[in-house]
Amino acid sequence: MWSGPRNISTAMMRAWGNRPDTVVIDEPFYAYYLKATGKQHPGADEVIAVGQTDWRKVVEQCGRGLSAPTKKIVFQKQMTHHLLPEIDREWIVDLTNCFLIRDPCEVILSYIKKNPQPVLEDLGFVQQLEIFDFVRERNGSRPIVVDARDILENPERILRLLCDATGVEFDRAMLSWPPGLRETDGAWAQHWYYEVARSTSFQPYKPREGKVPDCLREIYAQCRECYERLRIHRLE
Repeated sequence: MWSGPRNISTAMMRAWGNRPDTVVIDEPFYAYYLKATGKQHPGADEVIAVGQTDWRKVVEQCGRGLSAPTKKIVFQKQMTHHLLPEIDREWIVDLTNCFLIRDPCEVILSYIKKNPQPVLEDLGFVQQLEIFDFVRERNGSRPIVVDARDILENPERILRLLCDATGVEFDRAMLSWPPGLRETDGAWAQHWYYEVARSTSFQPYKPREGKVPDCLREIYAQCRECYERLRIHRLE
């Protein structure tokens, strides 16, 4: 599941993680991303210290060496901006790739609460479209796209469509989960997962109030173009 930041990707991980037949992996490239870029995210030193900072080993884990003998589904929560240009992409071709999108206005208004001056690459939209195009070209078929707003407005309907598209049976356990953090959460959970840790289900959709700052209008326009190109493919 390829998402950018400030989306409902962690809630989606909760939904899949609540299935008895599924194991989840939380942002496995994050430690490498932080070390390679020097981004000063909350808890960065700890994430680097406990995480895997060799992208080749992460690829081995995610693409080839992963085994879950008691589970039939492996759900990977991946951030598109973590897949830096030097990282090999061939490993994703044989996986079922899904793309979780969100309106860029809502993403930016949420993101600037943590970082008021993002650059285009921080928001993941360009990378998300690049990965989508790569998978479509290599597999000769259109990857799965779901929109965060659609999920929040009708979780069961969209999750049923998503399960059908991925070839797995829908499980009602995906609609609600116990509150709290998980052992499978990344080391950054204490800094980023406050809201999801309090949640027990997908929260009803509420439009985010506000206006994208003028200084970010150009970045917003580029993100909007990528979003719209993906949105036409969404499940609905």
